[in-house]
Amino acid sequence: MVDVVRPRHRRRTLRRAAVLLAAPLTAGLIASAAPAWADPGGRGGHGGHGGHGRPDATPVATSVGSGGAVSSVDASASRVGIEMLRSGGNAADAAVATAAALGVTEPYSAGIGGGGYFVHFDAETGTVSTIDGRETAPAGMPTDAFIDPATGAPYRFSPELVSSGVSVGVPGTLATWERALERFGTKGLKQALHPAIQLAKHGFPVDETFRGQTLDNQARFAAFPDTAELFLPGGDAPQVGTTFRNPDLADTLSLIAKRGTDAFYEGPLAAEIADVVQHPRKDPASPLPAPPGTLTTDDLAAYEVVEQEPTHVEYRGLDVYGMAPSSSGGTTVGESLNILENHDLSAESPEATTQSLHLFLEATARAFADRNAYVGDPAYVDVPTATLLSQDFADARDCTIDPDAASVRPVPAGALDAVGCAAVAFEEHADTENVSTTHLSVVDKWGDAVAYTLTIEQTGGSGMTVPGRGFLLNNELTDFSTVYNESDPNRIEPGKRPRSSMSPTIVTEGGEVRYVLGSPGGATIITTVTQILLNRIDLGMTLPEAVAAPRASQRNAAVTPAEPEFIDAYGAALGAYGHAFTPSGDRFTSAAQIGAAATIEVAPDGTMTAAAEPVRRGGGTGLVVRPQR
Repeated sequence: MVDVVRPRHRRRTLRRAAVLLAAPLTAGLIASAAPAWADPGGRGGHGGHGGHGRPDATPVATSVGSGGAVSSVDASASRVGIEMLRSGGNAADAAVATAAALGVTEPYSAGIGGGGYFVHFDAETGTVSTIDGRETAPAGMPTDAFIDPATGAPYRFSPELVSSGVSVGVPGTLATWERALERFGTKGLKQALHPAIQLAKHGFPVDETFRGQTLDNQARFAAFPDTAELFLPGGDAPQVGTTFRNPDLADTLSLIAKRGTDAFYEGPLAAEIADVVQHPRKDPASPLPAPPGTLTTDDLAAYEVVEQEPTHVEYRGLDVYGMAPSSSGGTTVGESLNILENHDLSAESPEATTQSLHLFLEATARAFADRNAYVGDPAYVDVPTATLLSQDFADARDCTIDPDAASVRPVPAGALDAVGCAAVAFEEHADTENVSTTHLSVVDKWGDAVAYTLTIEQTGGSGMTVPGRGFLLNNELTDFSTVYNESDPNRIEPGKRPRSSMSPTIVTEGGEVRYVLGSPGGATIITTVTQILLNRIDLGMTLPEAVAAPRASQRNAAVTPAEPEFIDAYGAALGAYGHAFTPSGDRFTSAAQIGAAATIEVAPDGTMTAAAEPVRRGGGTGLVVRPQR
């Protein structure tokens, strides 16, 4: 790689402490089993989120080159990140700018009303750092907040909880951006927000995905007049091909750019956020219950990000870093890989591929059993992170796997002091984590990298827009278990972070970044990240092929949800092992899709491959600063 001068990181006072077939066979499978992803290096799907943005922001799923790379689900956002890198910004600067742009073009998946997890690799020191910007429960949230006082029974997940004030957590996104720029960046928040402000002001073309997501939420958006005014002009979703502008959001971001994050966490805007949560502005004619929440201005003023060590496991000589609890992503991906480490996985033959996939499904089933039993917010729960990531624990879990037959599921959680194949039964708790999130990956010319997953939870969040401010509030607290149970590490508690499956991941080799990846998809994020690593490292796929390949998501259930293409290709062979599958949705709709990954690979010679989805969620965009001819 060419030697370049690294800019000095700015230091400022912190305001808040705190592969499915062997390579020769892959093309044949892609062409026969899944025509939609037959061109993993090509352009994103027509009319998808990859089509958002300016005319020059053409969606291209994969790019190869040098000088820096950005991958996300959206063409405009990826272009914003690349321009930040071209202007001399580093990976942290580009990640914040890209995330801010995603909040404009992906308002139903991300934005300043939500939270997320930021993983950073410093190439100069070889250090991986993390920022936990997860939303928190208000200090006054009762443990029975999800119980209807009128009936004494739990609120239904939908429509009561997902469209409500009681589901809104204290947002952490802006505090994450502030901390990331202070610790790792070279640009200020004003510079990082500028492209998103312009994008909100001038607008982006509406595509089929944006219109479809709006129509999917039409009933609950219509229940909140401020949301309806913004996203349902004239009572209908914006038409494909029209330009969607959000001047209110442009003004809000401009205010924050000028005055800093205090303009969000304190003052009039904070009061407006708290008022909306406590007194949801609902159309009286709507049957939507919209129970109120307890979030206050004090909760907003007191919000802090958490900085902690990343999770770490070694896999096939690579160092895999992820997000520690409150996310379950790092521990569950890590445990899955530790179990798979015991096996020689390959795609040398159809039989070898089938057994590799069988072991993948068995490994993630056990990792999810342990996740559900042990992982929650470590500020409130004694999470055995070191044990869950240990090879000894994985070995004990692995010896419960029959290499030739599927287990009877759900499997019990592993005993933390297990010797051999001992297991201990735990009560299973329903996981209500929703699928609408977004992820971005960045590598700069100095070799620094960021994996950042951010969300507002449900597609459309809580459905509630802060009046005149242009952004939706999250409904992240629905990630808590509905009924309080002392044995449940994810039980509701005031001030607590709900457990998440977000899995921003950075893989290094010999102290240099090799892979950066992550995905949306609720609890399926964990299996998506694990499967992409399996595809790329073990099963001979290129990174674009590993991203495009069909997915299955075994999360310790009797039947495995899988994309229809996966069932077509592997269902019969895996059925002989005893696995049963159910389609993840109609093969002709986005509901059939698992995840929407955004990834980057850096080869030993420095060549960068930015690979986003060619089809899922309309196709993403991977860009490099200097593309190869």
